[in-house]
Order: sequence, then structure tokens, then C-alpha cells
Amino acid sequence: MTDKILIHVRFNNDGTVSEISERPAGLSPQEWFTKLTEKAGSAFQALTGGRGLFRVTADEIAALKAAVLQ
Repeated sequence: MTDKILIHVRFNNDGTVSEISERPAGLSPQEWFTKLTEKAGSAFQALTGGRGLFRVTADEIAALKAAVLQ
């Protein structure tokens, strides 16, 4: 079993992203959320209180960050 990394997301009242972990420099929280949703949307879990999280592997995170930096 591969360990998963949790990427925590916090939303504003209007649904935009205010905070998100593992964000590459140069991307806004909303841009990083959009990239993650496009590539790993099935790994997202909505939580109460304007929060959510992605459960992804370290390799998936590295690949996503590398694609963003190109």
C-alpha cells in the first residue's frame, strides 16, 4: 500500500479557495486547486465547514508540480 499525502483546502464563503497546502510558488490557491481537480479530482473529499482535502501519493504530487513548472 502506498502512503497518501493529504492536501488540505479551505474555501471562502463564495466557494473560491483561500488556502491549500503543497502549493507551488507562482500559483494562487485557486489555480493550484484547479490543477489538482483536473488531474486528481477523484481524490478530493469535501468536508464540512468550508474545507476539503485531496488524498494523493507523493509521486502524484511530484508529477503535478513538475507539470506546472514546465
